Amino acid sequence: MYQQPALFISHGSPTLAIDDCPARTFLRGLGGRLDRPKAIIVVSAHHVAEGVAVTSDAKPETIYDFRGFPDALYEIVYAAPGAPDLAAKVVESLKSSSFDATLEPNRGLDHGAWVPLSLMFPDANVPVVQVSIDMSQTPAWHFDVGRALAPFRDQGVLIIGSGSTTHNLGEFFDGDYDLHSDPPEWVSEFADWIAARIETGDSKAVLDAVQSGPYGQKNHPTMDHIHPMFAALGAGGDGADGLRLHESSAFGVLAMDVHGFGQADALDALRDPNLNP
Repeated sequence: MYQQPALFISHGSPTLAIDDCPARTFLRGLGGRLDRPKAIIVVSAHHVAEGVAVTSDAKPETIYDFRGFPDALYEIVYAAPGAPDLAAKVVESLKSSSFDATLEPNRGLDHGAWVPLSLMFPDANVPVVQVSIDMSQTPAWHFDVGRALAPFRDQGVLIIGSGSTTHNLGEFFDGDYDLHSDPPEWVSEFADWIAARIETGDSKAVLDAVQSGPYGQKNHPTMDHIHPMFAALGAGGDGADGLRLHESSAFGVLAMDVHGFGQADALDALRDPNLNP
């Protein structure tokens, strides 16, 4: 069985599914550069629970967990199947790593999952399981969740952390930003800093990015959209290479970077051809 990478995907606004922007273009091509996964595990910023909740619905619904967006978004139905057997194995693996993990049989796919997946795998023919974050827990805890998921990559399962490299909606609403606004310095400096630490394998610095990175707390006034990055980092496994696969921004304050974790040669094949060396 081929080994899948672990990915961190910045999903930005729900309108990523329909906006003409570089991140959408990259994600639409990324699925075709991956070996077709047997299944997908998504750690989503929009799936919050105490402990770890793992979705096990065989036919998960498409959740429209947002309001006031274009009608076209509410017309998208991402009808990927669930994977109850995989979900049970994920819970077993998490419990063996001392996590309080439970199955969640009646929850669908939130936009942190279906928006990027609708671009990467538009045929919706790969089974999907979601894994929650816990806002009461630390970056290291989410990293360890990812480590517990890492062995599934050897079974052909793609692991995705879906959040945002930067995520300060207050700054967005206070500013005069549109889809193609240039990012302010405090956004680009943080995104470049964290990319550099990922590529040098400095996991400790990544886990402490919000506290110690440049403008860390300004970019993440809450931790929900960066916790999936820590899970993806952990899912890369011990000694994994890390590589920024895509770099862009949307609405000024949303760094839309995508990072991969795994074997260097495999990650290089996934890299955005428009990204400077």
